[in-house]
Amino acid sequence: MRILVIEDEVRLAEYLRKGLSENGYVVDVTHDGIDGRHMALEGEYDLLLLDVMLPGIDGFRVLRDLRAHKQTPVLMLTARDKVEDRVQGLKGGADDYLVKPFAFSELLARVEALLRRGSVSAQASTLMRLGELEVDLARRKVTRAGKRLDLTPKEFGLLTLLMRRHGEVLSRTVLAEQVWDLNFDSETNVIDVAVRRLRAKLDEGFDTALLHTVRGVGYVLEVRE
Repeated sequence: MRILVIEDEVRLAEYLRKGLSENGYVVDVTHDGIDGRHMALEGEYDLLLLDVMLPGIDGFRVLRDLRAHKQTPVLMLTARDKVEDRVQGLKGGADDYLVKPFAFSELLARVEALLRRGSVSAQASTLMRLGELEVDLARRKVTRAGKRLDLTPKEFGLLTLLMRRHGEVLSRTVLAEQVWDLNFDSETNVIDVAVRRLRAKLDEGFDTALLHTVRGVGYVLEVRE
């Protein structure tokens, strides 16, 4: 699940990036309203964390422009505790509102609740299936042939990316950027180790393999005859 954090307080933004990444989310951060609006409109995100007071344009304007095109869930963050500000944000299309300072555990609970919320069709879109493999994004649950697979947050993020793009060979560079948010260093084997561990949980004990290596190119998740 990808989250965009639009927050001008650099320390808070990095704190949110670190905490959310540790919980298995892929996080992008920007500190400016104009850049944030561009990223929100052009990128594909499952949730936005949006500060109200931003340089460039404020969070209310970002929200208004976003709602003209997309219904991405938005959790607004602000130091303002005025009722009229909360009302303005919620009327403008925000899905929830959190006043600073806040405990990270509360923010995480709000994030998880927003990602579970939605219409029946939206909830259905959080379920991904490939053969006998099923990934429930909202519950962060993975099963194969009815058997529960216990994955680490990074393994879950890796599998989610492979599922979204199943049948497509993904390079190590793409995996590093999308799951680990880092530039791939050919000297490190972190990607190969993570894939090997995921494959052990995903394929061992089953008749057919789903996670395949394409030598010299990368990895692909697909059902092969």
